Order: sequence, then C-alpha cells, then structure tokens
Amino acid sequence: MAQQRVVLTFQRWQLDQPITYRLVKDFDLVTNILQAKVTPDEGRMSLELSGLEQNIEQGIKWLKEQQVIVYPLATGLSVEKDSCVDCGACTAVCPTGALEFDKDWTLNYEEDRCILCLACVPACPVRAIQERE
Repeated sequence: MAQQRVVLTFQRWQLDQPITYRLVKDFDLVTNILQAKVTPDEGRMSLELSGLEQNIEQGIKWLKEQQVIVYPLATGLSVEKDSCVDCGACTAVCPTGALEFDKDWTLNYEEDRCILCLACVPACPVRAIQERE
C-alpha cells in the first residue's frame, strides 16, 4: 500500500462539495486528514492518502480536474540549532507537541509527532525553522 501526503486548497464554490468522500468511494483511498482550515472564502486541508499507487495518482488527477489546487506536503522540518535562540515561540503554536523544551530548556523536535502544519515556520522570529521539500 502506497502513501502520499498532499495539501489541497479549495475555492469558495468548492467548499460544499464531497471531495474527500469521492476520493474514498471512487478511488478506494483511505484518507487521513492531518489538518484542515475552512473559512467562508476558501479551504485548505493537509491530507494523507493511502491505497494503491495507481489509485492515488488517479485520485490526484481527478482533484486537479475539479480545479482543486494540489501540491505535495513538505517532507519534514529543518531546525537550525545554530540559529535557534530557544525562545519558545514555535512551541506555543505547535498543536502536537513535536516542538518542546527538554529539562535544560533546549528546543527538541520530534519528527514522528509532527503533522507538518507549518504553524511554527512563521512563528520563529529568527527563521531557524524551515520546511524541507
């Protein structure tokens, strides 16, 4: 079984469409919503797709045909320890605790807990955190 993480961006007119349902029903994909944000004007969803590789490809092709903006989710974060000042701004916005202080007040990044929401990237005042492509 293959997996692929993607970010979907929906326009206003697409917000009431059963898009993830169609991925499950029509393409036999398992969808895991990592993060979603919907406003009256647009929607953005980080999604992990699991299934046969050809079904994932066909599902992504279908999404693009529906004018959903699709791009790969970042593969991880890079925390530059030499630039980090251990201020904690990133820990305040991290929803999963992937960025935490240890007992010596040094920042630790636990990649397996990270859902790649990227909230920490703009929160870092010294730009020590960046997404890896």
